Amino acid sequence: MTQKSQAIAAAMVGGVVGAVAGYMFFTEQGRQWRRQLEPAIEDMARELAQFRGTLGRAMGVANEGWKVLNEALSENAGQAHYSNPHQSTPF
Repeated sequence: MTQKSQAIAAAMVGGVVGAVAGYMFFTEQGRQWRRQLEPAIEDMARELAQFRGTLGRAMGVANEGWKVLNEALSENAGQAHYSNPHQSTPF
């Protein structure tokens, strides 16, 4: 896109956003629509906060799992994997 077409697109988007904001704040129908929309937005924000908490707890559990796995692997790393401790190869 050229700079001219980008400027035209930005002006059009700005005009649409301004028109919607003007409708929602300066007309009675817009105010009513905004009042109806606010509880739904609050519910969505509450759900997102709960999801964030759930995700944080899941990440904590995953981190603990990785810690346990790393500890188990580091404890076994010093042990020989062969049945005879003097044996250098498994064959």
